[in-house]
Amino acid sequence: MRGFLTGVLLTLLVICLVTFLVAKKGYMDFNADQEPSLVERKMAMEAVDASTDRHAPDLKNPVAANDENLVAGAKLYVNHCAGCHGLPSNPDSQFGRSFYPTVPAFFKDSPDMPDNQNFYIIQHGIRWTGMPGWNKTLNDTQMWQLVTFLGNIEKLPPAAKKELDLTGVSAPAGTTPEKPSAAPMPMNH
Repeated sequence: MRGFLTGVLLTLLVICLVTFLVAKKGYMDFNADQEPSLVERKMAMEAVDASTDRHAPDLKNPVAANDENLVAGAKLYVNHCAGCHGLPSNPDSQFGRSFYPTVPAFFKDSPDMPDNQNFYIIQHGIRWTGMPGWNKTLNDTQMWQLVTFLGNIEKLPPAAKKELDLTGVSAPAGTTPEKPSAAPMPMNH
């Protein structure tokens, strides 16, 4: 029995060593435009979910889902998130599709994580995905307003929806109005 356990441990050690050397010598391709393998996708998402479950503090959202906070959340979303996560007029952002893993398109598939986990991800980001941590740019109230906005994305009041409508921008007098692009918004990192 002792020989069997030694063999199992040596086999695992060799697998780990070979994996390390393959990665260290550059044989693993990390191009963002190459679709990751099924194993990588499954393991990476499970690892992100497990890490978020473990590290996100059990906080309650202190921001009420009223018009004022939803409008503020919509403005923050347009300025910081829409370029990747889309808008109602462009729910499947071309920029967001350029990432692997692809960026969640919130107007196609609304967030389903608890508020505390959304707050944690907004606050700290997700390494190797392009999702930045916003804790150096936004304060806690602003991040909670974004969480509240995301949690109510399917039932926004008209005032918040208006903030997401970028087609209503008027041109100065004497000029021809141009329809602005709803694709990537400037991102303030």
